[in-house]
Amino acid sequence: MKKTRFSESQIVSALKSYESGKSTDDICRELGINRSTFYYWKKRYGGMEVSQLKELKELQEKHSRLQKMYSELSMDHQILKEIIEKKL
Repeated sequence: MKKTRFSESQIVSALKSYESGKSTDDICRELGINRSTFYYWKKRYGGMEVSQLKELKELQEKHSRLQKMYSELSMDHQILKEIIEKKL
């Protein structure tokens, strides 16, 4: 996944300033981003706080670790199953 140059707190503050009445063009000009990037942020992070974003990121990392662990265990199980079948 491509690393963004903006932190979660910067993204949330940009969205908060939009909600407070600042125009999209002004926000995009200040941050040096495209409008499509802003609307992507709005779709993905709209209505969230910084703490919620950090929690979401932690949960995503935990989920990917668990998926990796499951795939490794599944492969081990399959290998052991094949070994047992060969012995019989």
